[in-house]
Amino acid sequence: MGTGRTSGEGAETSAAQQVLRRVFGYSSFRGDQSAIVEHVIDGGDALVLMPTGGGKSLCYQIPALVRPGVGVVISPLIALMQDQVDALNDLGVRAGFLNSTQYPDERRTVEAQFVAGELDLLYLAPERLRMESTMRLLERGEVALFAIDEAHCVSQWGHDFRPDYLGLSLLHEQWPHIPRIALTATATEKTRDDIIQRLGLDSARRFVSSFDRPNIQYRIEPKNRPERQLLEFIRTEHPDDAGIVYCLSRNSVEKTAAFLTENGITAVPYHAGLDNRTRAAHQSRFLREDGLIVVATIAFGMGIDKPDVRFVAHLDLPKSVEGYYQETGRAGRDGAPATAWMVYGLSDVVQQRKLIDMSDGDAAHRRRLQLHLDAMLALCETVSCRRTGLLAYFAESGPPCGNCDTCLSPPESWDGTVAAQKMLSAVLRLDRERGQSFGAGHIVDILRGKQNPKVLQHDHHELTVFGVGNDLSDTEWRGVVRQLLASGLLAVRGDYGVLTLTDASAEVLFDGRRVPLRREPERASKRSRTAPMGKPTAPDLASADLPVFEKLREWRAATAKEQGVPAYIVFHDATLREIAARKPVSMAQLGEVSGVGENKLAKYGQPVLEVLAEM
Repeated sequence: MGTGRTSGEGAETSAAQQVLRRVFGYSSFRGDQSAIVEHVIDGGDALVLMPTGGGKSLCYQIPALVRPGVGVVISPLIALMQDQVDALNDLGVRAGFLNSTQYPDERRTVEAQFVAGELDLLYLAPERLRMESTMRLLERGEVALFAIDEAHCVSQWGHDFRPDYLGLSLLHEQWPHIPRIALTATATEKTRDDIIQRLGLDSARRFVSSFDRPNIQYRIEPKNRPERQLLEFIRTEHPDDAGIVYCLSRNSVEKTAAFLTENGITAVPYHAGLDNRTRAAHQSRFLREDGLIVVATIAFGMGIDKPDVRFVAHLDLPKSVEGYYQETGRAGRDGAPATAWMVYGLSDVVQQRKLIDMSDGDAAHRRRLQLHLDAMLALCETVSCRRTGLLAYFAESGPPCGNCDTCLSPPESWDGTVAAQKMLSAVLRLDRERGQSFGAGHIVDILRGKQNPKVLQHDHHELTVFGVGNDLSDTEWRGVVRQLLASGLLAVRGDYGVLTLTDASAEVLFDGRRVPLRREPERASKRSRTAPMGKPTAPDLASADLPVFEKLREWRAATAKEQGVPAYIVFHDATLREIAARKPVSMAQLGEVSGVGENKLAKYGQPVLEVLAEM
């Protein structure tokens, strides 16, 4: 497939444009793609930050097809390599992979193809580069470039650090003249610097696209029977849609998947505790079926190319903004409306603080984790636009989006100084007068003046703070505690989540520091809800074209099932929508549709024209 390297910058750019049109079926590059492709074809190193769905893969696939040799892609996504290779083969690109899932004869076949120059792209898991046999193999073939996908995995500041990535600096040492391109969807400036340093990419050109995903609506609600909240959210806004639900623990994953199934929602669990066959089967179903929901730990999702995921839900607080952005970015890759929905409560703050205290590593590592969590809590508690807060974390500015929950239904703020003083005073008195420590629930009971057995057993009804907080409800007090924890005015310690004061607590108790708080709604269901977005099946189609679109989807589903591949490998929804709107009557007209390259036109053109002729 490789066209070889032609002389002159304009000719090389022209070759890239030809590959883009002929192979991928697109008439023009998007955003920074053209500049990145040109830079790598010229032999330059690059660090590419581009949001999920932004077209990162083209940035190394096209240079690999233009430059002589084979593009070697380092990817941690072993479970998805087969689908990635299938998608490229369907385009007429000669791709293969080497990983631990293959039989020896399969590996030998791919190795022989590489050495003979019969591949355009070779996918490798990072741990294979530690094997001497792999290094010898790469020396026997001609390498066009090295692409390091999911490059944030190299940084301990990133949200998904993988030790195997630390050895990738050897690529530059062994092949100093072969261009390298490191790509990721999420990285703060500190993470970017770490990637550059660890991979030896000091001379690399940085390409940083906007982190904004305007088609995603960000919403965070108070946690109140989260499984029921999730069920209502799915039923009212995303019935029959594909989605991902993230939970913190394996047990929560299993329970949530079972709960959804019992209530008529098609859902499967995914976590590291399941055997490999079950995980692979559930991932395959998600990629190949319409409307399936995967309930998962963060072990699921990286590299998932399914374009029509309509929502990502979190039932537990993510550990970092980077992780949250990466996970929510799996929704709406096709550019159609999608939702990032999360429920969040006091228990999440307590749990995450506890996990940090129990984590391996030194004090510096725990401080890093704490910084990540603080930024995530600030995003949850903001009274400003969620999108601007998210972008600000990645050093990007922008006006309020008008589409997140805080824009559509602005929260009230109130002067919570007195309430904060009451809560901090209760913690202080229990510690100093009784030498005792308790969790949030018991301290709220004391402030609310509840004479329950536990309060009476410890004589806490005799404390001067007993009953001084009757002006707020239990829900409101839990909101106060959550926000005090988020702002560092309270801390959690021990296995039982007991509350303790911080150095900053004295500023509120004794130094006159004011404490503005976000007002807690009485019940999440009583909030002025954002209008459900509805089912964005084909948002840019005229009603008369919808039957054509649905008929094309039926044909695509049958074709994909026959080939044993995900439907989007045949054609994306966006391509089918354009076909339905334009209704081409010849192969030449069909070939002008975005996403219909030469190979797909030859393979699927006649069946598509037959479907159109029947309408």
